[in-house]
Amino acid sequence: MRILANQTLDKIGQEIELCGWIDKIRSHGKIIFLDLRDRSGIIQLVATNERIRVGLEDVVTVKGRVKKRPENLINPKLMTGTIEIEVIKLITLTIAKDLPFPINTDGYEINEEIRSKYRYLDIRRPRMIKNLRLRSQVTTFIRNFLTAQDFVEIETPLLTKTTPEGARDFIVPSRLQRGKFYALPQSPQQYKQLLMVAGVERYFQIVRCFRDEDPRADRAYGEFTQLDMELSFVSQEDILRLTEDMFTQVISKIFPDKYISQVPWPRIPHKIAKEKYGTDKPDIRKNKQDPNELAFSWTLDFPLFTQQSQKDYYYGSGNSKFAPSHHMFTAPHPDDVPLLEENPMKVRGLQHDLVLNGYEVGGGSIRIHDSKVQEKIFELIGFTPRQKQQFEHMLTAFTYGVPPHGGIAPGIDRFMMAVLGEPSVREVMAFPTSASGQTSVMDAPSQVTEKQLAELGLILGIN
Repeated sequence: MRILANQTLDKIGQEIELCGWIDKIRSHGKIIFLDLRDRSGIIQLVATNERIRVGLEDVVTVKGRVKKRPENLINPKLMTGTIEIEVIKLITLTIAKDLPFPINTDGYEINEEIRSKYRYLDIRRPRMIKNLRLRSQVTTFIRNFLTAQDFVEIETPLLTKTTPEGARDFIVPSRLQRGKFYALPQSPQQYKQLLMVAGVERYFQIVRCFRDEDPRADRAYGEFTQLDMELSFVSQEDILRLTEDMFTQVISKIFPDKYISQVPWPRIPHKIAKEKYGTDKPDIRKNKQDPNELAFSWTLDFPLFTQQSQKDYYYGSGNSKFAPSHHMFTAPHPDDVPLLEENPMKVRGLQHDLVLNGYEVGGGSIRIHDSKVQEKIFELIGFTPRQKQQFEHMLTAFTYGVPPHGGIAPGIDRFMMAVLGEPSVREVMAFPTSASGQTSVMDAPSQVTEKQLAELGLILGIN
């Protein structure tokens, strides 16, 4: 029965079976040294049979005897460096072509489009598989942590309704209701607030979100993953403490070589952050050359509104000068509610942004639970009656007893990028879209057939 490379250390003298890829080949006359790679690591094979013919990245199965290496031949760089496998039988299962690029480097020097095209090869490199394993450990820890805190993990629909929430929607035509469209969710914002109305009280989800925004280093095009959390009967302070406790434990358990340089995490008012650092996501590390230093901070007291500009096409009728600083469900600071009538631009929102090493890795707020205040926000941002109608389900639900609630949504991709010091979120994603919007490996987006369009009742208006 097959065992893994890391399970061989206590099997000296025994015959075992291994499977994996040929990572290195070194020929010394009649003796061939082969490095075999499996999901647990690398182990050295020693073959004396001249008939063995293998190439790099060939997939093989090996029967052999575990032998202790001589003291002077121990390899301290390998987990299995104190032993080697004397090959009894080696069978090549599949032969690999020459790779389009090396996978024994970190890969930063290789063109990203080529890496994306052959992503299944790029993931074989040690740095990439390590990143994906660490990401898996982070999400597993978060699930266990929140479940122990009496949170309920609930999936929300991916086919939902287009509403003006701050970015362009990806829309999906409906076959059964021709002429109508679904939208892929920019976030589960409305669903999680409806779950609070439903009495769930503590919800979370590790969820894919979709936004048709331009790509940049800290944001992949199209889709991303966030930890979505919502809680009832809480203050902003409760959310900050819970989040701080969770991520402090994540760093301690999964990244023991990293350290958080400032505890408790600094809380910086938005105005002070802009005046002192010139940004609302300041990098407050004491030594920016130290890759193991992590500096978390909170940015608070954001203005509830910003000046509406032409780019805010998704808000209002164009006649308002106000746009939400965060989103239209963020509650105003209780002390500032009278200013909604007198001077809306001076109203602070109960928004909180989580910052790590100069990146915004999460954002959230206390939500509006008073339908009159929500109506006032819609009015100030210039919503037309038709735009208000798009949120009728929310306004109706709020008439049936809605608890005070709030939440936060840390981005998994951006958090991993910041902690690991990677230059792009694409380095911590298995199959990201490229900067040009093409999905890794797949030829997407792609054209569809005339039959598919006819079933949907669509006619393309482009050549």
